[in-house]
Amino acid sequence: MVLLGQSSGPVRRAVSASTAAVLLAGCSSAPAPAPAPVASAAATDTDVMFLQMGLAQIAEGDRVAALAAERADNPEIRAIAGELRGQWKDESGTMRRWLLGWSASVTADPSAGAHAGHGDLHALRESDFAQLAAMRGADFDRTAVSLLLGNLHNGMETLRMESASGGYPPARNLATTMTATRQSQIQRLLQLAASG
Repeated sequence: MVLLGQSSGPVRRAVSASTAAVLLAGCSSAPAPAPAPVASAAATDTDVMFLQMGLAQIAEGDRVAALAAERADNPEIRAIAGELRGQWKDESGTMRRWLLGWSASVTADPSAGAHAGHGDLHALRESDFAQLAAMRGADFDRTAVSLLLGNLHNGMETLRMESASGGYPPARNLATTMTATRQSQIQRLLQLAASG
């Protein structure tokens, strides 16, 4: 896998000890470390790309989940959509805080090919959303499950990238937690797809 910026050496942004403590406290239930000298953590290009792409994928998936939580006939689809929306809200808040703390853009590079090997930046098209919005009943449920699965599988590529190559430990920990949760939700959606 070729990482963004690898050819010119990864760009490392030092995060101050105080900022690192705030960020760590924001995404972990563990108590904040005692006020003592703390080695500053460094964010790499991979971490930045993970967060930017993650935000784009969450925003895209949430458009489907919002409709599914409100309109799906199957209560299990509504339940999964509601879970995703709650988790995505918390995760995206953490992602934005980290990027802003590093003075990095919260928007991923939209250039074609900029994310080759890391999952597409936008897997769903506007026509997919329009088609879903026009559907009702069993057709709506089947399409919502299909679109959610596509979005979550796309997101798993980004999570794997961070778990394998990320340099900022809290971001890698977030990717690990998200991976376990998403795998469970994907399995539930696959069961719904098979029974539909």
